[in-house]
Amino acid sequence: MRTEFTEEQLRDPDTARSNEILRACVHCGFCTATCPTYQVLGDELDSPRGRIYLIKDMLENERVPDAKTVLHIDRCLSCLACMTTCPSGVHYMHLVDHARAYIEENYRRPWSDRALRWMLARILPYPTRFRLALLGAKAARPFRRLVPDARLRAMLDMAPKRIPPVSRNDDPQSFAPKGKRRKRVALLTGCAQKALDTDINDATIRLLTRLGCEVVVARGAGCCGALTHHMGRTNESHAAAARNIRAWRAEMDGAGLDAIVINTSGCGTTVKDYGHMFRNDPLAGDAARVAGIACDVSELLTKLDLPEGAPRDLTVAYHAACSLQHGQKITRAPKTLLERAGYRVVEPADSHLCCGSAGTYNLMQPAISAQLRDRKARTLEARAPDVIAAGNIGCMMQIGSGTDVPVVHTVELLDWATGGPMPRALADAPRPADPGNKP
Repeated sequence: MRTEFTEEQLRDPDTARSNEILRACVHCGFCTATCPTYQVLGDELDSPRGRIYLIKDMLENERVPDAKTVLHIDRCLSCLACMTTCPSGVHYMHLVDHARAYIEENYRRPWSDRALRWMLARILPYPTRFRLALLGAKAARPFRRLVPDARLRAMLDMAPKRIPPVSRNDDPQSFAPKGKRRKRVALLTGCAQKALDTDINDATIRLLTRLGCEVVVARGAGCCGALTHHMGRTNESHAAAARNIRAWRAEMDGAGLDAIVINTSGCGTTVKDYGHMFRNDPLAGDAARVAGIACDVSELLTKLDLPEGAPRDLTVAYHAACSLQHGQKITRAPKTLLERAGYRVVEPADSHLCCGSAGTYNLMQPAISAQLRDRKARTLEARAPDVIAAGNIGCMMQIGSGTDVPVVHTVELLDWATGGPMPRALADAPRPADPGNKP
């Protein structure tokens, strides 16, 4: 694609990066076939190719974003399926991130949009605030029909039936390995996950220590910054990321770290991009070090000789989170681990398509999100699974709201197979427990 940025414009590092990305695009349109919003809406401007044209025009002309451009950019899930499909290697993620930051800086949204985005940015990254908000949403749910805004109704629907108790495992501390220490790793315990499902971090710690890892929850580490980053609020997202970088730097320079383990794939995609995010910052070196040892929990588990389990009478439908399969290019490891643990693993049709969660997308674009959720739930249920496994809390909540099949994190099933308790969602399901898998 031909671009016409001026030399002055290209002095801005973000614009220079966007210029590189735009020039890589050859207009082929392969991306439209795998774009969820194009599949649902059928509008070229709701495809990556269409959005690229809008972004190019907006950035080149340094114009105030118009409502039409903002609408189509906002409708992007950042699922990154287009990056997996693109034969030219167009790094759409960095381009749309730049566009969102530009919109946030130059466009004045309607007051209701500004209020919603401010509220989400002030609540979701903070576990205590989020937990209180969930309690409030749960109490208000009986009155949801009286709420006029579909986005606010979506927020009420988000509250789980059971809000878990606070887990002390999320506090800064170190967990000793069982037996000889093989690795020392830091676990990102996250933010929203600590309010929505504390079992995931607990299962991760049990599993990793069982396999010989010392697990550290670093003091000062918290939200990865993804939630605000995808809203274009770069000051907030970079501040959160910087806290993590400093926290993990202290561990790396102290007792040392072999890996930074992440069990929420949306966070993993962001942490692995810290090197790019901070490339022009004094923290650039430390950010690159952090990104260099960051890994999804499934990546680490493939190196730890997970014990081979006896076959189990349990069919697991594996949902590949977009941030894992497209953002991090991890496709086989979770399925291989589940099969090794003894589960029968199946996949849904169109497994490359997003479930519609995408961070805060299901709250800000509830109509499109619901269509994608229902499609994903149907394709998963078509495989007649006993349980659905995913590697991202957002996907778990989204899919769980559209099906009666229990939805658990992949690591919970692996923990169960190696001596941990039965996942709570599975234990609470009406299906009788597998006699070979007692909690």
